[in-house]
Amino acid sequence: MCIKEIVVRCESGLHNRQATYFVQKANEFESSIWLESGSRKMNAKSLLGIMSMGIVTGAVVTLSADGTDAEAAVNALETMLQQDVY
Repeated sequence: MCIKEIVVRCESGLHNRQATYFVQKANEFESSIWLESGSRKMNAKSLLGIMSMGIVTGAVVTLSADGTDAEAAVNALETMLQQDVY
């Protein structure tokens, strides 16, 4: 299992296009991946779940993954939370 606490730095937070790319990237991995913000924890492979969290720039989130490619998944998704993807 791999767990990282991350400060979201992408300008748009996890909304619309950024959330779509985040979920698409999460689905490239076999591991179970979870994103936690405050008291809410969602499957990182669920677009509706991620968008419903309302994560904005500057928010502190916890990204966790469990599986054979857990570390690679967390590292790739952390990179996405650090920059805008367009």
